[in-house]
Amino acid sequence: MTIEVNTPTLSPLSTDARSLRPLLEWLARRAEPVAISLGAILAGLALFSIFIMVVGKSPADLFKLMYTGGFGSWFSIQNSLSRAAPLLLTALCVALPARLGLVIIGGEGAVVLGGVAAAAIALPLTASVSPIVVIPLMAIAGMIAGGIWIGLAGVLRHYRGVNETIASLLLAYIAIALMNHLIEGPLRDPASLNKPSTAPLPAEYMLGNIPGMDVNWGLVIGIAACIVSWVLIEATSFGFAARIAGGNVRAAQIQGLPVGRLIVGFTALAGSFAGLAGMVEVAAVQGSANASLAAGYGYTGILVAFLARHNPLAIIPVAILLGGIDASGGLIQRRMGLPDATVLVLQGTLFVVILFCETFYGRLKIFNPDLWKSPSLSGRPNLSERTA
Repeated sequence: MTIEVNTPTLSPLSTDARSLRPLLEWLARRAEPVAISLGAILAGLALFSIFIMVVGKSPADLFKLMYTGGFGSWFSIQNSLSRAAPLLLTALCVALPARLGLVIIGGEGAVVLGGVAAAAIALPLTASVSPIVVIPLMAIAGMIAGGIWIGLAGVLRHYRGVNETIASLLLAYIAIALMNHLIEGPLRDPASLNKPSTAPLPAEYMLGNIPGMDVNWGLVIGIAACIVSWVLIEATSFGFAARIAGGNVRAAQIQGLPVGRLIVGFTALAGSFAGLAGMVEVAAVQGSANASLAAGYGYTGILVAFLARHNPLAIIPVAILLGGIDASGGLIQRRMGLPDATVLVLQGTLFVVILFCETFYGRLKIFNPDLWKSPSLSGRPNLSERTA
């Protein structure tokens, strides 16, 4: 009995394919979040179109108005950018803890307390201290308030085992109640009759707009925060440790990583960004702390973060997209007779579909090189055996 083993000579094509495999793997893994996120958006829009048809309206007309109201003119674009500014910061409140496997959904509480803290520290100083000093102090106060509030959820998670999702959500309700108490009580301006608020900031203590644009400086602050967050996560040992802990907490503990400090530190940092968003709302939009601080930016930031796959750089275009959708709500209401909450229905639909599409990650062969079976890509020749 003899056994002949024929090893076929690899063709130039298969050799080229083997040499391209690392590039193909890199492209496949990077394309997965983009493709699934875009698919989720399209699926969400399709479901929303069914809802619009059920109420007797045209989806095509609605999407046209949505584009016109968000990006159809320079005025619309500026409006969208203004609405995107707080979303950049509140999305970071979700994205940063997510690197540790934490789900924080209480950013709204940090926003309102950050705004109240900024107003509270500014009002006694506006009569005697320069705006160059007061405005940074407002930002610091807002960040400290938001950082303490969301950091508290991290403390409860690590030291008491309290679920951070529930803790942060309940803390948000407490924060809104505390804000209402402060602006209707100790911090209330006696001149604010119908709408309780703190005393208005003088014009020179407001952030103002970017030169040549009707968009406040909060947009630049938000973009800078996203870039700094990306550098922190991708280019520092602190961010690397967080990613290790997020992948496997037990392994991180065995390696001696300070998991507790990472949890508290990342949640506090995340809350400080949301608190900064509240400060921007006071110093650039509202001019005072009032009930309008609870505008839902903290909750929309959850959708932005999930759409961006918790990538700080991807948060920037996603926040602008969601800002444009939000900016179109008034035009949709006037032209189509739909309630302004129609935009909220769309956001909710997108969020549900995105959560559903999370199950597809790692399961689609085209995006998972571990599932590729092609001999030409694997570089392993087939062996044929004959027995005689």
